Amino acid sequence: MMDRKTMRAGIALLAAMSLLPSPIHGQDGKTSGQPAQEQPSAQPGTQAAPSGDIPPRTVNLKLDYSAGRKWFPDIAGPYTPMKSVEPTLTNSPRIEQLLQGGKLVLSLQDAISLALENNLAIDVERYTPWLDEAALLRAKSGMNGLVPFDPTFTSNLNIQDSVTPLNNPLFAGVLPSGSATPTNQAPPAFVQHMGNVNFQYNQYFFTGTQLQAGMTNNRTSSNFGFFNLYNPDVQSALSLTITQPLLRGFGTLPNARLIIEAKRTVKVGLSQLEQQVMATTTQVSSDYWELVYARENVKVKESALEVSQRLYEENSRRVEIGTLSSLDVLTAQSQLASDKRALVQAQSVQLQAETTLLNDITMNPLDGPLLGAGIVPTTPIATPDTGENILLENAVKEAWRKRPELKQAALNLENAGTDVKASRNELLPSLSIFGEYIATGLGGIQTTTTTSGTIVFPGGAGQDLSRMFAGNYSTFEGGINFTLPIRNRAAQADNAQALLNERQQKVQYRQEQNTIFVGVRNAIIAMQEDRASLAAAEEARKLAVQTFEDEREKYRLGASTSYNVVLRSRDVTAAEGAELRNRIDLIEDELKFNQAMGRTLEANQINLSDAMKGETPGPRNSSGKP
Repeated sequence: MMDRKTMRAGIALLAAMSLLPSPIHGQDGKTSGQPAQEQPSAQPGTQAAPSGDIPPRTVNLKLDYSAGRKWFPDIAGPYTPMKSVEPTLTNSPRIEQLLQGGKLVLSLQDAISLALENNLAIDVERYTPWLDEAALLRAKSGMNGLVPFDPTFTSNLNIQDSVTPLNNPLFAGVLPSGSATPTNQAPPAFVQHMGNVNFQYNQYFFTGTQLQAGMTNNRTSSNFGFFNLYNPDVQSALSLTITQPLLRGFGTLPNARLIIEAKRTVKVGLSQLEQQVMATTTQVSSDYWELVYARENVKVKESALEVSQRLYEENSRRVEIGTLSSLDVLTAQSQLASDKRALVQAQSVQLQAETTLLNDITMNPLDGPLLGAGIVPTTPIATPDTGENILLENAVKEAWRKRPELKQAALNLENAGTDVKASRNELLPSLSIFGEYIATGLGGIQTTTTTSGTIVFPGGAGQDLSRMFAGNYSTFEGGINFTLPIRNRAAQADNAQALLNERQQKVQYRQEQNTIFVGVRNAIIAMQEDRASLAAAEEARKLAVQTFEDEREKYRLGASTSYNVVLRSRDVTAAEGAELRNRIDLIEDELKFNQAMGRTLEANQINLSDAMKGETPGPRNSSGKP
């Protein structure tokens, strides 16, 4: 009989354990320890791009807050604070390495590298993926949803010692034999000693399965123990309960939905970081070229001032010898004053451009070595050839594949679709099956009185536990629980919100596609326009210089006036300034075009993992002299 019960208990335990799925921390059947990798899918409204068209980028955040601390072998690990690196708010050493003679000598790549190391906007955005990973860790615990996935172990120990008066005719309130009057007899005391040691383990799984295992241990003794078979007695019970939803809450998606969405949110954070790196790189490059323009414009104004100064001096000499009127001197003097004012304005613009670029590439622009240091750009001006022969349709498709904004919209749309599927499951009634196995034991000290005397049979916890594990006293139970919510309005509202949000995300996805289309087309138009403007500006400068030379020669021969020479000088200055402006505009158009196409990181040889560490691979030219 004992062997059959033991076999039944073992079969029940094996059957119960076979129902338990392996814990997973991903989706689509991925096992724990391996983060789920989503396969690239076709964007809504587009064709899926071959993976080879997108350059691989390795993301390395150094710290992975989504993993948490493992329980083994460091048992105290899960109960200690997480680690976080303190932010660095000082300039990187690279800046001092680029200081030469009190001036900061920068190539364009040096400026971008310093921005990746020191730009505060990138540093702020760098925390977004970490915060998303911490949210993913919380989602893995299940504390954000209805089902907690972190197992819990509960134990309690209590000891009770009580003395209770008995109000029972068997022991108190009975008149002594032969007595006619009652006596004031004290009631007897019931003395009891109890101790309990209980354990319980509870765990939910991603299929909705719940496992509960518990063990209770009670020890009791009293001064009226002759009513019990054992005194003191030890009684233990082992219980195992498994519950499995069949409708609402069944399957991986309804229970692991927040984990799936949190993983996508981490990717959104990485994409936002990529977007910020692209925006910062474009801005720093643009500010760099604005400084180049400002410095070259100062040179143009200085050349114009030299011409005006020579004209003024020449006119002054001719007035002294009486070959020229004083009006010509006043005309030259007026032009000289105007050119001086223009030079001062150009120099102020240069200082402002230096301040802007310095703020882009430093965390602390007031750092000692940088105080009063000018910036000398060394990258030469070159005419870009990007975007001349690219078809608009191909450019837009490439931008749709590479722009981080569209990646974020696609991930948000996928999360909205997951919400719709999960809300459909929540509409279902609650139907679950359960199975329970309970094994009980009993042991203790047994006292038997015979004619020959009192016999004591010792026993205790060992006796109790052996009977419990042997399954001598066991209970099997199974059943079905069914709950039907009447009207079910809350679930309907959740489903309606999920559907409407998904529809809204689809519209926003198309809106983002159209925004990218407009940006790409405008970038191409701007490059074509500025390229044509540059060609015209080059021709206009050549003609202005030739006209000025001819007019000055006529003036020397007495066939022209000082006023005409001043006009031609102004034309040359304006033409040179316009050509310089068009050259810089064309370079900045290329920056905007690369940003619109999602090529900024490729064009500057920036790997996102290097951006996390503030590094830019590739050649750097900082050998220019101030």
